[in-house]
Amino acid sequence: MKIILNTTQIDKILGDLTSAIASDLDPQQEVAVIGIRSRGEILAQRLSARLSKALGKEVPYGTLDITLYRDDLNSPKGMTQPEVRTTEIGFDIDEKVIILVDDVLYTARSARAAMDALIDLGRPRAIKLAVLVVRPGREVPIQADYAGYQTDAAHNEVVQVNLTESDGKDQVFIE
Repeated sequence: MKIILNTTQIDKILGDLTSAIASDLDPQQEVAVIGIRSRGEILAQRLSARLSKALGKEVPYGTLDITLYRDDLNSPKGMTQPEVRTTEIGFDIDEKVIILVDDVLYTARSARAAMDALIDLGRPRAIKLAVLVVRPGREVPIQADYAGYQTDAAHNEVVQVNLTESDGKDQVFIE
């Protein structure tokens, strides 16, 4: 196990992402942050709080479950039933700039599934993708609008994000 980000580095990246997002937004635009379950939802909550401070107005956040939108749902490799959890978005996404948050961008299939799910919920003005870690290996033509850390993890390695709220500690490591 090789730790690539610690608590301090993750906190700095979240600050940098907040600054980049805030500087890109038109102050008149409505914005909301939506995290992809499960680590993306935690990062979305943190980003929402930081953006609320930076923009001087409340930035709502929500959680998106993409299980039923995944393209590997019926894959013969998957022997277990997927666990479908709730999508919790307590606001209208129409005409808002949605900051879609995920922990790791790898193949981009999760981001694609999340965009499909969002479009089923309404018509946002724009969807911007923010991720904590980017690694090579894109399978669909989707890139992050806001990326925290670029790793060169090999195809056979796993990038794991641990966050205090779910894992007791903030860190990112490669196995």
